[in-house]
This record gives sequence, structure tokens and C-alpha cells, in this order.
Amino acid sequence: MVLVSAKEMIDKARQGHYAIGAFNINNMEWTKAILAGAQETNSPVILQVSEGAGKYMCGFKQVADMVKNIHDQMGITVPVALHLDHGTYEGAKAAIEAGFTSVMFDGSHYDFKENEEKSKEIITLAHSKGISVECEVGGIGGTEDGVTSNGEQANPAECAEMANLGVDFLAAGIGNIHGVYPADWAGLNFDLLAKIDEAVHHTPLVLHGGSGIPSNQIHKAIDMGVSKINVNTDLQIEFAKATRAYIEAGKDQQGKGFDPRKLLKPGTEAITAKVILMIKDFGSANQA
Repeated sequence: MVLVSAKEMIDKARQGHYAIGAFNINNMEWTKAILAGAQETNSPVILQVSEGAGKYMCGFKQVADMVKNIHDQMGITVPVALHLDHGTYEGAKAAIEAGFTSVMFDGSHYDFKENEEKSKEIITLAHSKGISVECEVGGIGGTEDGVTSNGEQANPAECAEMANLGVDFLAAGIGNIHGVYPADWAGLNFDLLAKIDEAVHHTPLVLHGGSGIPSNQIHKAIDMGVSKINVNTDLQIEFAKATRAYIEAGKDQQGKGFDPRKLLKPGTEAITAKVILMIKDFGSANQA
């Protein structure tokens, strides 16, 4: 089996009023756990990698090879895309060269004209190789790879211009935040989402910061055009919680409980369980 572009699965999600989960991977355990959850639920899935995580895992080529090898070794039959999350201009090109099947170029920190010009170049390059592209208009709240956004909300007219470049799916800030949501979070701006969806003529939209958004808001966003939901923090929290419980119970001191294969198992299983729950909530179960 081979990894696929994310375009077809996201276009189908848009038409079917569900969303594809895009789960960040950080190592082998994350990769295995997420693939297991997608296979069990018969759901298409996107494995995505930030540039920081790519560096941690010794580079994009190492990541692509690892994902492909694990995918084949596990006998995965559901569609799987390998996506660069919040890629720089140089990073997007490097991920394309390394064998990723989908990339995000995040030019939201440039002025719009430069964002548009660089996005157009990445789209042309990626599409020439059958690779899907995500771009971003307007910042997403919180911090991603050391870059902090004030969470400015996207301009629908700029979203329309970006959609006209032929981007496959578009990330647009609507009040969503990376990381843990504060208690006083105002929630998603659905009035803005409606304007953006109309402006982009039904180009699939991406919701970053999917961890911690209430389920009713997730469902409403999907009904209004969101077809890809990014998840990272929730899986990190689940992994840490399960690992802490294992150690606090003293299991790492029983027999060979310190063996990393045993030490990391509870956290890995917790990731799979969370992925299964989120896939069902996003509506993509049995859509492979």
C-alpha cells in the first residue's frame, strides 16, 4: 500500500458533511497508535508533522520512511496521508522532496501579497507531483513551533483570493487556539465562518487547535464547511496521563517494567483510544 494525497479524502468529507482527523505524530509510538485507531474505525486519516517534530525525528526523509514502513508492516488498508503542519516556505519544499504526500505552507505571518505569491509557488510545485496543499489566512491563536499568533481572525476577501489560487484546503482563523483553551475562551466565530465558506466557494476548510473545542461546536463547524480537524495537544495529554499512572503505580519497578516497550505501552494505547473517540465524533468512521 502507498500513502495518498489528502485531497480526495478531504473533498469526500466536505461532500459527506464529516471531517478527517489530522493527528500530529512525534515518534514511532504516535505513528503506530494513530494508524491503529484509524484502521479499527475504518477511517481515512492524516498523519501530520510540525517542523519541530520533524527535526526531533531526525528529518523529513526519516519521518517519511518511518511512516511508510510502519504503514506497510501494520497492513494498513485505510487511506493515509502524510502532511506537513505549519510548514515554512523552505520546509514545504523540503517535505515535498522527502516524500510527504501533503503539505501546509503557513505564510500567515507575511503581508497578504507575499503570502499569496509564496502560496502560489508551493501550490504549483506540489500539484505537479500530485501532492495536496493547505495554506493559511489569518493567524491561529496560541503558539506553534515557537511562533505566537494573536489569533487575528481571517479576512473573507483574502480567503477568497487564496482559494482562487487552487489551494486544496484552507486554514482560516475563526477564534481557534493552539494548545489548551483558556477558561474565558469566547468560542468559535460562526458568523465569520459562514462568510468565509461563502467567499471560498466551498473550498474545504481546516480547523486548527481541535483539542478542547466542545463537541457541539465541532459538529456545527463541520456542517458549515470544516473538513479537516487538527489534533495534537489532546493526544499529548492522554499519553502523559497514562504514562504518569503507570509510573505512580510503581509498575516500572515490577519485573522489567522499566523496559521502554512496557513503559510506553499505556500511553500508546491511550492515544489509540482517544483517536478512536475523536474519529467517531468527527464522523469519519467507516468512510474509508
